Amino acid sequence: MPTAILVDGGYFIKRFRRIEPDNAYDGQRAAECLHRWAVMHLNDGNGKRSRQGIHRRELYRIFFYDCPPLAKKMHNPITKKAIDFSQTTEARFREELHSVLLSKRKLALRLGHLSDDAQWTIKPQVIRQLLKGKMALDDLQESDVQVDTRQKGVDMRIGVDVTSLTLKKQVDQVVLIAGDADFVPAAKIARREGIDFVLDPMWQKIPPGLHEHIDGLRTTCPRPKPVEKAKQ
Repeated sequence: MPTAILVDGGYFIKRFRRIEPDNAYDGQRAAECLHRWAVMHLNDGNGKRSRQGIHRRELYRIFFYDCPPLAKKMHNPITKKAIDFSQTTEARFREELHSVLLSKRKLALRLGHLSDDAQWTIKPQVIRQLLKGKMALDDLQESDVQVDTRQKGVDMRIGVDVTSLTLKKQVDQVVLIAGDADFVPAAKIARREGIDFVLDPMWQKIPPGLHEHIDGLRTTCPRPKPVEKAKQ
């Protein structure tokens, strides 16, 4: 029976930008890497060879879960400048990524939606500076704030698809490219039904407790370069 590969899009994009920072907003490159790294899971984990060649599983389908980009017009709270988010670099990247993925064979794009209550928030690293007293609220610049958007329907779609693939006996292996514990309920159902459940966190460490809910841990993408610590 074949393998289904499910990809948490938001998580993948964060890790892709960590692995290839120079291509952070290249949708074509992100799509090509996603497809290549996903298909690599079809080779057996140890790269073993037989007389017939490399052991390779059959692909059922790659599922990519994401949301359309923010397309609102909002005013920056610091400068009061109007911003059309549909024209931002992030929006263009997301649209290009989705468009390229739709052209890939055996790849399904599953889109949720963004919550309507998008709000401005101070960036985490700036909040730390404020709490340490290294800057004041009056020092905030235009780039110190960002819009906080929340995805709706993505985790639910992942859970529904894992459950459906499992109960319909369409696959005997599920590979999930993700990094948090939201997948655990679906993983429990899959494993109880005899599905081999593999997690690919793209070199991100996972909490020890998650190991009990998966059958294997395997990453196929290149390891990110270590982050250089800022000089004191």
